[in-house]
Amino acid sequence: MGVFFVSALSRLGGGVPDLLCAYRGVWLLVELKDGTKPPSGQKLTQDEERWHENVANAGPISIATTSAGIMKHFQLLQKRSSRRRLTFDSE
Repeated sequence: MGVFFVSALSRLGGGVPDLLCAYRGVWLLVELKDGTKPPSGQKLTQDEERWHENVANAGPISIATTSAGIMKHFQLLQKRSSRRRLTFDSE
C-alpha cells in the first residue's frame, strides 16, 4: 500500500491548512471540515479562504471531511498532476 506521512499544521493558525500529508510521492495540504455539520458549517474561514487564494497555483489543497475523502484526492493527484484545490463530497 505504501507509506503515509501526516504532520499537523493547525496550530500555525492564520488560515494554514490543518494537515500536510504525503503518500506515494505526492504531497497534499488538507483542510479538515466537520462532516457532521451542514454544508454552511463547513465553509472556509476568511483566513483560510485568503490563504488558499494565495497559494492556489503553488500546489494542491484538499478540503475533506473523512480520511476516505483524503485518499480519493491522492488517487486523483496520482492520475494527473493537478495544481488546484480539490473539493467534492467525501464518503
